[in-house]
Amino acid sequence: MAWALKLPLTDEVIESGLVQDFDASLSGIGQELGAGAYSMSDVLALPIFKQEESNLPPDSENKILPFQYVLCAATSPAIKLHDETLTYLNQGQSYEIRMLDNRKMGELPEITGKMVKSIIRVVFHDRRLQYTEHQQLEGWRWNRPGDRILDLDIPMSVGMVDPRANPTQLNTVEFLWDPSKRTSVFIQVHCISTEFTMRKHGGEKGVPFRIQIDTFKENDGEEYTEHQHSASCQVKVFKPKGADRKQKTDREKMEKRAPQEKEKYQPSYETTILTECSPWPEVTYVNNSPSPGFNSTHNTCSEPHGQIHSALQLSSHLLTRDSESNLLPAATPQDAQQWLHRNRFSPFCRLFTNFSGADLLKLTREDVIQICGPADGIRLFNALKGRVVRPRLTVYVCQESQQAREQQQKHENGDTASSTFFVYHAIYLEDLTAVELTEKIAQLFNISPRQISQIFKQGPTGIHVLVSDEMIQNFQDEVCFVLDTMKAETNDGYHIILK
Repeated sequence: MAWALKLPLTDEVIESGLVQDFDASLSGIGQELGAGAYSMSDVLALPIFKQEESNLPPDSENKILPFQYVLCAATSPAIKLHDETLTYLNQGQSYEIRMLDNRKMGELPEITGKMVKSIIRVVFHDRRLQYTEHQQLEGWRWNRPGDRILDLDIPMSVGMVDPRANPTQLNTVEFLWDPSKRTSVFIQVHCISTEFTMRKHGGEKGVPFRIQIDTFKENDGEEYTEHQHSASCQVKVFKPKGADRKQKTDREKMEKRAPQEKEKYQPSYETTILTECSPWPEVTYVNNSPSPGFNSTHNTCSEPHGQIHSALQLSSHLLTRDSESNLLPAATPQDAQQWLHRNRFSPFCRLFTNFSGADLLKLTREDVIQICGPADGIRLFNALKGRVVRPRLTVYVCQESQQAREQQQKHENGDTASSTFFVYHAIYLEDLTAVELTEKIAQLFNISPRQISQIFKQGPTGIHVLVSDEMIQNFQDEVCFVLDTMKAETNDGYHIILK
């Protein structure tokens, strides 16, 4: 057999062949597109890209990011490359957040030498829990009366001015700071992730939270309402020392993986950089009504007996809060935008900029799905067309006043009593239990459920009958009661008497 020795090809010959092969591979591409010019906008108009485009912040490539926030806690090493970082925190431990001025020379001169306001909040990462945030936080408040979800560690903080914490917003703190000066705030998160997990058989995984910071500058009226920057990061909160154990466990698991597997995961960083996000979609963060000064002590609610009646006064917003969830046809485009923000439809506000309430309510289910995509479209349609489900039992209650006692006394004595106007409030029950009634009365009158020791119903000859689950289940719908209070004998609480 004869062997033929082939000389190695020169670089010029190889390049020439590669070019010819590459040109040949391109032949035919674009022939079926027609004679017209190819436009990427035609592809972006396809339905698959519509929802992704709507989630992009407007003009993100031209937007100046004036600030950067760094949480001084290590990220988990068990997070895949393209996933968001996850940071473990210990309950009640102080963690530093460095507030950094990220502006280049000459950028945003209007905030140079001026204070800005930042609002830090702990919110749910899971969208399902975001929809029920108010109920989740109210449940936590009842189980932990007097405690806060988020606190500022003022003695350790540097550069922070006028820190405030609203007692009705347990997961939010705010403060002023000067970007030109060193500013570090220390936060403490007091709720743990498993407190919002459905209990089954133990060992449940805790839900992730988000730490979000929204920063605002002053407007012409010297009010901090002009949004400048928002950023957030994903965290999980464990009982004391639990975050350290979880970090160690994740690190040991990664060390056991093969080198090829390790390449699919992010390294653990010593600090967590908060990434840019949309501002938190609540109108409360632009509310400039004065908040109470920050108080680092946790005071439990205790009312003197002489002040219990003054505590049992309803605020009007408690009665109208549920009604605000419905969008009315008469809503202006501005009202419609606020409704979309409140109901977690912020990514679609730009699409519905000029839509009034009537315009949104006229949209069909197919219209909304085509605009917003299947998941968010169905959710938005249900929110627009949703109706309040009728409660199983409605109870009307009225606080007994001194005037009512005098009128009752005159009536019993046979005197002619002048007509008196009494205001009743509705309590809607679903579980029909004494615990639910206690919580609803406490919520209605803005007191802690622990202040209510027992609930009694006034029976024949004035006897006090303990209200049980079975008694509530036998209440007639829309029954009316007058509430009276009596000091408990064994503790600092009070008995509620239904007359």
